[in-house]
This record gives sequence, structure tokens and C-alpha cells, in this order.
Amino acid sequence: MTIADRIDVNPKVMMGKPVIHGTRIPVELILRKMGEGATQKDILDAYPRLTQEDIQAAMRYAADTVSHEELVVIGATKKRAKN
Repeated sequence: MTIADRIDVNPKVMMGKPVIHGTRIPVELILRKMGEGATQKDILDAYPRLTQEDIQAAMRYAADTVSHEELVVIGATKKRAKN
């Protein structure tokens, strides 16, 4: 299965945020929970409709999204060295 099989982006569901296919569970929620220290088991216990593959797809989706970001720095200034 690919990420596209597990992640849906639909403007009519959760205002277009990426969610796990067939649910209203946002990818963001899974990532936040993991960032707060939750284990995959914790997430699976809290959201029984999820599978380990769903969690892995959420992480792959996030990694793919970040890897395609472009950083635009506006108005950056140099730091001055203190004498």
C-alpha cells in the first residue's frame, strides 16, 4: 500500500486537512501525539480504528511534505560581533 491508499485530503472532511482514510483522524493529531511522547501502542489504544500502517503512513506523509518545502528568508540581518 502507498501513502495515497491511507491518507485522504478532501476539502469536505476536516477542512481539507490530511486524514487517515475512512476516518476524521488528522495526520497532524498522530504526529502531535507522537511528538508529546505517545507510543504507537498508546495511539492505537486511544484510536482503535487506526492500524500501525496508518501511523507509519502519517509519518511518511509528513516526511514527504517537509522534504518538498521551500524556505524563503525575508529581511534577514547579520548578527554583529561584540567587541
